[in-house]
Amino acid sequence: MRESTALLTDKYELTMLQASLRDGTAHRRCAFEVFGRRLPNERRYGVVAGTARVIDALARFRFTEEQLSTLDFLDGATLDYLRDYRFGGDVDGYREGELYFPASPILTVRGTFAECVILETLILSILNADSAVASAAARMVTAADGRPIIEMGSRRTQEQAAVTAARAAYLAGFDATSNLEAAKAYGIPASGTAAHSWTLLHTGADGTPDEAAAFRAQVEALGVDTTLLVDTYDITAGVATAIEVAGPELGAVRIDSGDLGVLARQVRRQLDGLGAHNTRIVVSSDLDEFAIAALRAEPVDAYGVGTTVVTGSGAPTAGLVYKLVEVDGVPVAKRSRDKRSHGGAKAAVRACRRSGTAVEEVAYPLGAEPPEVGTLEATPLTVPMIRGGEPVAGLPDLEASREHLAAALVTLPWEGLALSRDEPVLSVRFDRV
Repeated sequence: MRESTALLTDKYELTMLQASLRDGTAHRRCAFEVFGRRLPNERRYGVVAGTARVIDALARFRFTEEQLSTLDFLDGATLDYLRDYRFGGDVDGYREGELYFPASPILTVRGTFAECVILETLILSILNADSAVASAAARMVTAADGRPIIEMGSRRTQEQAAVTAARAAYLAGFDATSNLEAAKAYGIPASGTAAHSWTLLHTGADGTPDEAAAFRAQVEALGVDTTLLVDTYDITAGVATAIEVAGPELGAVRIDSGDLGVLARQVRRQLDGLGAHNTRIVVSSDLDEFAIAALRAEPVDAYGVGTTVVTGSGAPTAGLVYKLVEVDGVPVAKRSRDKRSHGGAKAAVRACRRSGTAVEEVAYPLGAEPPEVGTLEATPLTVPMIRGGEPVAGLPDLEASREHLAAALVTLPWEGLALSRDEPVLSVRFDRV
């Protein structure tokens, strides 16, 4: 068996399990739902990401004897239950790459209380992190308006989070990643050439910088289509040296500091003056969707984004929750102030005009007939993902999910793509719920 995910959970889930086994409620049929009460940072939409990783993680949710030996707070009956644990329920939800809004029934997990309750932390930790990154990355892709974006945030987050963040960013439309583990694991194109340390390395014994030697060695090793980092010292001199060494067919130069808009214009003029009309300009340095949008009118050919994308552009979690919504077929709901929920297992459709523009989402009882949406066209959002503990055949892969998101973004009303903070662009209406 591949590495177990069973301890990626919180203690209270196992203590609830023990109590439910004692009082006989462990085997009551339940439905838990993943949804968000609001969108982070007053964004207009969210992006569902991590669904495929959830399905994979559920398949590996098996307790080993070594793991069980650490759970000394549980009684023998609970340990025996966990020893034989296999999730045998059903999962339905929004496919990866789908848009969501406050109260969208993103994921519904059905089974016994015992088998569902201990999955809360595992499911939320994946969906919250991946959806936060994908939601931020999608806004950056919109801001870039067709120009390539490279994910390069590995050094700004935990090592495994770097890999999954790269995946979520690629799902959202990024073109490549600097992270080789992400490239290997998910088939994402890898990108990267050299850092400032490479240029600084080429310094004489007397401390004299030799930028030309650094560029020459890089071109000899990687070819003339490489990207040379030109702002280690003086950027004007760096560009001149880069073209002198590589010639006018140099692939690209990268600017990693300063006023990127001003510098991009300056560098473009200089490159054109040197005959390097096809040499691209790549910019990096703490870019987010707002900085990218501000550079849209500048002669920038590609962006490198690090910190802001792996941290969800200031929203490191999507704010999703996992709540019990049904017990033995009876809807249940929280009534707490500011934390109310809607009872019952639910599916949803998105109502669109004939032009394809989305108008609203409608949630309705899972398994019931979809609601009527008048003259609008209803697009189903909820699909089966797991049946009887086994993944449903034909679930979309990463490339298909990436394409789905790109198409879904086109359906938003134009104001939904605005970067300004405001209300969600679509609301969720509840029908028969």
